Amino acid sequence: MSDKKELTFEEAMDKLEAVVNKLEEADVPLEEAITMFQEGMHLSKYCHDRLQQVDKKMTEVLTEDGELKPFFVEEKSE
Repeated sequence: MSDKKELTFEEAMDKLEAVVNKLEEADVPLEEAITMFQEGMHLSKYCHDRLQQVDKKMTEVLTEDGELKPFFVEEKSE
């Protein structure tokens, strides 16, 4: 994966899907399959890391004074 341009999550997922689809074809030469598998692993890690970042952001709220604080949702008990 090139570091020239930061991929969006959607672009990375599209590339990962293309790699998986290509690897599912039975006629990929071994060396090419290994290279594609490595690219797929990098893309998978990138997507996982992006999701982790979003998850962390979703658990924090920006207060009026500009501080980030944990965000909790109280569940109503019936």
